Amino acid sequence: MLLALEHIQLHFGGRPILKDINTVINPGERIGLVGPNGAGKSTLLKIIAGELEADGGAIHKASETTVGYLPQDGVDPDPTLTVYQEVEQAFTSILKLQDKVEKTRKKLSELDHESDAHEKALHRYGHLQHQLEASGAYSMQSNIEKTLMGLGFEEEDFNRPTTEFSGGWLMRIALAKLLLRRPSVLLLDEPTNHLDITSLQWIQNFLKKYKGAVLIVSHDRAFLDEVTNRTLSLYNGNIEDYAGNYSYYEKEWEKRQEQLRRAYENQQKKIKEMQDFIDRFRYKADKASLVQSRIKQLEKMDRIELQDDQDEISFEFPHPQRSGAVVMELENIRKQYDDHVIFNDLTYRINRGERIAIVGPNGAGKSTLLRILAGKESINSGDRKPGYNVTTSYFAQHQADELDTSKEVLELLKDEAGYAKETYLRTILGCFLFQGDDVFKKVSVLSGGEKSRLAMARMLVQPANFLLMDEPTNHLDMQSKNILRQALEQYPGTYLIVSHDRAFLDPIVDKVIEVQPGEVRTFLGNVSYYLQRKKEEEEAVDQEVDLDQATKSGVGQKLSRKDERRLEAEKRQQKYRRLKPYKSKIKPIEDKIEKLEKRKDEIEALMQDPGFYDNSSEVEKISVEYDQIKAELDQCYVKWEEIAEKMSDIEESFA
Repeated sequence: MLLALEHIQLHFGGRPILKDINTVINPGERIGLVGPNGAGKSTLLKIIAGELEADGGAIHKASETTVGYLPQDGVDPDPTLTVYQEVEQAFTSILKLQDKVEKTRKKLSELDHESDAHEKALHRYGHLQHQLEASGAYSMQSNIEKTLMGLGFEEEDFNRPTTEFSGGWLMRIALAKLLLRRPSVLLLDEPTNHLDITSLQWIQNFLKKYKGAVLIVSHDRAFLDEVTNRTLSLYNGNIEDYAGNYSYYEKEWEKRQEQLRRAYENQQKKIKEMQDFIDRFRYKADKASLVQSRIKQLEKMDRIELQDDQDEISFEFPHPQRSGAVVMELENIRKQYDDHVIFNDLTYRINRGERIAIVGPNGAGKSTLLRILAGKESINSGDRKPGYNVTTSYFAQHQADELDTSKEVLELLKDEAGYAKETYLRTILGCFLFQGDDVFKKVSVLSGGEKSRLAMARMLVQPANFLLMDEPTNHLDMQSKNILRQALEQYPGTYLIVSHDRAFLDPIVDKVIEVQPGEVRTFLGNVSYYLQRKKEEEEAVDQEVDLDQATKSGVGQKLSRKDERRLEAEKRQQKYRRLKPYKSKIKPIEDKIEKLEKRKDEIEALMQDPGFYDNSSEVEKISVEYDQIKAELDQCYVKWEEIAEKMSDIEESFA
């Protein structure tokens, strides 16, 4: 056991949020914490992390257990540090040790070479150097860089100040720090909200191999299915335990609900019988003791509560006018910010009825492409040509900031779709978690997530035939995502969606546009198909390409010389693409190694001169520099070997 929750209780404003939470977290478990918005999932994580105090109960931790927590938002890195320096703070103990080494080195240079104090300091210096080597200090830089690059940062980002990054990237910095600390229990609250599909794949693989325990709050079911092996369901202040991932939980939940419904019906039948007896004989003196007995039984009875069945809630988009066969054409589009070119000579056509997902790394231009299509982004050159009778509706997270804060939720929706009945509007608001009196809240008091959901609802009441959505599911729970997905399945128009949520996208898209720096590619299929194709491409590049096999695959026909040349050209292009990023990484390392080795040779030449040892302070200074150079060289060699090995594998695959 790493950590145990015992009778945890919490109330807000007299309302019970957590009633009696009991559970145990064990080493190696990867747990999904699920439940509707407002159930208290984030609150429970904060209690475990020690950021919120429960009203009752206790948390028991093993003596060596450490807890790390990533909130949904609100991370606040040091504005004076670069990205690398901020993430480096994960290794506080190593940094302190390095500081001790430096202070001891400085002290050595100030002490008399012949004194006892110098001898003691020299001994301490050697001991600290040994500790530093054992601490993993020389692999620290490599681990930091791997993690940052896995989460989507480029090498040129490492030395940029944290103040230059948006909130989503700051969350990635915080996530990198947390992952590098390797706590015994990792608490992640919606970690995928700010990730693109590439970094999402990376963190999935990281968490599957994580040796500690992981507790994740997420509404991304594909992510939960891939990573978790246990599910805790939080509902109405109580928690239920399921020994499997989210899909297992869903099936098992249905079974338990069916059993619960039967038990509920039997209990209701028993309650009715007892109540009928009480009502019938309440005023019969000879039955008074029996009546009182049944009244006490009813009072003591543990009433079964059924979870609300929200699956019946649904809505349909207003039926839009039919557009022309071609919805949008982009011709020779060039878009750049200062010297940074996003698109150059981009030509693309979108036809009526297409259902498209846009994927790719953050910063490659996904949102920019969507804004260009929506007419919200200027272009440097080229033509944007809307088709006949096309009406466009666009959703992005920032639109939440454009809502009229003086209005009530329902009032704002009425203004957007005055033709619609209030029942219909309240149904849509209910789909996006505005229920009961929530619809009369002022927009000004809504949270960021609530405003985002309201902006989504406002978009959906507009009868447009071309929908453009940028991360529409970030603030939706599972139920709301299912409702939106079902509505999109029945929608007769055309849409493009930027999202990394594979479970949401797979049933509703039939084409994927991959946006990479300087390149746009199309895959005919859903996101799972796209990921499979990408995996196959990588495997094909990593394996030896055999022209003889290509010949055999041609049903016994020998390839023409033209086809052979085409395959050879494709091989060269694939080899170039695979080697290019590694070449750009290895070159500065080789330059640094050359510089360090040159200085090391110079120092060794000095040490061979007997006169060198006449100046003790100079000896100390040079000796310390020599030790530092050797340590840096060791670190560089480790990095060089990692990259060189990957390059060698690629070279061999194309030999």
